Formats: sequence, C-alpha cells, structure tokens
Amino acid sequence: MLTSRESTQGALVVLFLVTMIDMIGFGIIIPFLTYLVQDLAEGQDAVSIGLWVGLLMTAYSAAQFLFSPFWGSLSDRIGRRPVLMIGLVGNTVFFTAFGFSKTLLFALAMRFLAGVFNGNIAVARAYIGDVTSPQQLATRMGLIGAAFGLGFTIGPFIGGEFSNPAERWGFFGGTIFDTYPYLLPCVIASALSAGSLLLAGRYLTESIDLEEAKKSADDRPWRQQMASMASNSVSMLRTRSIGAMIWVSMLFIFGFTVMHAVFILYTEMDPSAGGLGFSEQDNGRIFAMIGLFGIFTQAVLIGPLTRKYGTRRLIPVSILLTGIGLTLIPYTQASRALIHMILVCSFVAIGNGLFQPSASTYLTRIAKDEDYDLGIVMGAQESMTAFARIFGPLSGGFVWELTVNGAYPFDYHTAFHLCGILMVISALLTMRLPQMSPLPEETTSESPAGVF
Repeated sequence: MLTSRESTQGALVVLFLVTMIDMIGFGIIIPFLTYLVQDLAEGQDAVSIGLWVGLLMTAYSAAQFLFSPFWGSLSDRIGRRPVLMIGLVGNTVFFTAFGFSKTLLFALAMRFLAGVFNGNIAVARAYIGDVTSPQQLATRMGLIGAAFGLGFTIGPFIGGEFSNPAERWGFFGGTIFDTYPYLLPCVIASALSAGSLLLAGRYLTESIDLEEAKKSADDRPWRQQMASMASNSVSMLRTRSIGAMIWVSMLFIFGFTVMHAVFILYTEMDPSAGGLGFSEQDNGRIFAMIGLFGIFTQAVLIGPLTRKYGTRRLIPVSILLTGIGLTLIPYTQASRALIHMILVCSFVAIGNGLFQPSASTYLTRIAKDEDYDLGIVMGAQESMTAFARIFGPLSGGFVWELTVNGAYPFDYHTAFHLCGILMVISALLTMRLPQMSPLPEETTSESPAGVF
C-alpha cells in the first residue's frame, strides 16, 4: 500500500513524463519533416514543400488548442486520471501511425490526431493544482517547465539520430524500417508513451472528488467555451499594460515558430544553393543543442540575471537577443557550419530561455497589481500564443515558397528576416510596459516555461 506522500510523488513523476512526451511528440519530427514531405511528395504534381511542412507543424498545435477545452471539461466530469491515460494511449497509437505515412494527407491526419490527444497539458497542470498546497505550487509547476525543456531536447535528438536507420546500420536493411525510413523514431516515442501509461496505471491516483467537481464543471458546449476564450482574449488585449504584454508574447512566439517551419528547409538545401546540406542527424543534434542551451539558461542564468537586472529589463533584451540569432541563421557558411550554428543557436536559445519565464512572471505581477483575475489573464495569453503557434509555421512555409527562388534579399533569407522584424516589433512594444519595482523575493519559479 502506497502512502499519501509516495502516491503524490509517483503522480508527479507521471505528470512530468506526460508533459515531456508532449514536447517529444512536438519536436521529434522537426529534424526529418522536410525529408519526409519530399519523399511523400514524389509523384504528386504541384506540391509546395514549404507549405506542407508548415501545415504538418501547425496541425499538432491547432489540435491541441481546439481540444484543450474539451479535455478540461471531460476531466471535471470523469476525473483527471482517465483523461491523462487516454492521452497516453492516443500518443502511443498516433506517434507510430505517423511513421507509417504513405501520403501527405495521411501524415497530416495522424499529426492532427496526435495533437488532439496531447491537448491535455492543461489537465496535467490542473492535477498539480489539485494535489499541491499554495506554498508548494511554484516549485511543482516548475516541473512542467523542466519537462518542456527536456522533452524538446530529447525529441529532436531521437528524431534525427534514428531516422533512416537502414542507410546507417546494416541490420535494418530489408526490414520495415527500410520501407518506412522515419518509423523508428516514431516507435521510440510510442514506447516512451506506453511506458508512461504503465507507470500511470500504477502511480496516478485520482486527484479530485468527482461529485464535487461535477457540481462546478463547465457544462457549456465547446462552441460557447471557445467563444468565451475569444471574448476574454479580446477584452484583455484592450487593457493597456496587460494587452501590451500579451501582444509582446504573441509576436515573439509568432516569430519563433516561423523558424520551426523554415529552419530545416534551409539547412537541408545544397550548399551550392546557399544551404548547409545537413542530414536528419545534423538537424537533430542542432535542436538538441538548442534545448541544452535553454535548460542551462533556465537552470543557471535566469535567477542571477533576474535578481540583478529585474524582470522588466530582461524582456526586451531577451527578445532582441533571440531576433539577432534568428536573423543570422541563413548567413551561416557551410564551411564553418558547426561553429556558426553554435553561435547563432546560443543567441536563440538563451534569448528564448530568458524571455519565456520573464514574460510569464511579469504578466503575473501586472495581473496581481492591477487586480485582474489571473485565470482570465493567463487564459488570454495562452489563447493568443496558441494562435501564434498555429499561424507562425504556416506563414513561414508560405513566405519560403514565395521567395526561395528569388534574388537577395527576397530569397531563402526572407523568412528569417521576417523572424527578426517580428522580434523588433515585439521589443518596441515593451516600451509600453510600466516600470515595476523588483521584489526582493522575485524569482522565476512562479512562471516556468519551456524551451519553446
């Protein structure tokens, strides 16, 4: 028989794994997505590679956004535990199914369905809130941020290292992994999800009283919940300081996710055309490096820098640092690709690692100081950043297709220049943010954030 303390600790481990697998599922396709689209596009007329890359990146985030209210409401009715386990079952099935893609439409459908079942991160946060005292809440919510960072480091690494195994290791030749070259990393992700499902079955107990939860459950139809989310977002955007901070965050995420669609399109280009000629493995290692830089930033740098300079000052600096890195990516020289990539990606990862927790902490302070409902404020921010994650990759793919064959500066550089422009606008908007005196106890643990 598990004690209450052991049960809670086991549940927190499972929640950490659920969140980490969410980011693994998001990041695992990044190193090989462009190659997969190119393979599946063979024999299909008038396929725009950039647009399909953007669509496949967007499908996951769009599904998460659309189905988060559904999973949240369902968890109020049937409990957190079954909803989280349903998500793990869906991950196990649809991660592997994506690896069996033979057409672009099938790949899009599987990616969307994987996002549907990964729309329960809000349920994981709610579970932590259910079992945590106010004094422990900041620390335990930090698990979510750590899981995001670790998941984004592991996911692209797995996606890169285990893509196309038949060409790298002879014993995979003539097997199913020869026919489906991107199946192995997807199977590994499914195995991690299945392992988490087994742990959930043992250690994840229900966190709420179902009878009490049903009384306060949101019984509104999905359409009304989405309309309410939109209404709250619009009302928050109209406020001066909170609206400015939400716009800053949205533009930052928009610029960042444009890069998600075009980074591999650039790195896999032949060096004679201006690209780097990277393989799936090269791309996976680069993204793993970005993840490690982000983890280092949030584990080592963010605390001392916040205490020294304050959250308000870090926000525009982190935005500009990220924008410089994103803009410089297409200027990497193939002959010195590794050195240049380490430099520009350190700018990107450190800037993002500083921005995410600083922005959330600052928004929390504004909401409390101006006496706004924190749930409504954070919900509005999540809605707007979800919008950015949906349309950022699509915009990146669209701009790439329009400009890749053009002449400088309207060529493969253009999409990265767009990232930089969005970052500059975001940084300029921080001028509208009010100055706030730093608190002696100010830390970033109140608002953990992932690498992306």
